Amino acid sequence: MMTSRPRGLTLQFLAEPTDVNYGGKVHGGAVMKWIDQAGFAAAVGWSGSYCVTVAVGGIRFVAPVKISNLVAVSATLVRTGRTSMQFVVEVRARSPLGGEDTLCTHCIIVFVAVDRETGASVEVPQWQPQTDEDRQFFEYAEKVMILSRSIEDTVARYTAKAP
Repeated sequence: MMTSRPRGLTLQFLAEPTDVNYGGKVHGGAVMKWIDQAGFAAAVGWSGSYCVTVAVGGIRFVAPVKISNLVAVSATLVRTGRTSMQFVVEVRARSPLGGEDTLCTHCIIVFVAVDRETGASVEVPQWQPQTDEDRQFFEYAEKVMILSRSIEDTVARYTAKAP
């Protein structure tokens, strides 16, 4: 079933001095918080339910965000499961005086819709790719999550306590 709910959103704001790290750039943890906030807002908007973050995959910090940059954090739905939603999130920044946007960070983030009272997962409206770009992002999300599960399995094997 297709729905007319928005597939995504973009949060825009200025990077603040309180976001700075010792290197004078925005701290990676602040960027991750922005990613989670944009993803959460998009997930709630799509599902109409409270949502929780269950995974972040393929996160890449490709360029720094500078203090006072105009930041745009875009979350776009690229895949749905029965109760889960996967979003491509891009963090872009530029001088507030103008210029080109720079891609700073990107990832896939996964949310599950839950009942606020019981915490049980609830079904989400389904989405199907319509364009070639949609299909590419759908496949990208699938591959990132497969790789993430593989990494989790490897870590579990090496960190499991011996009997």
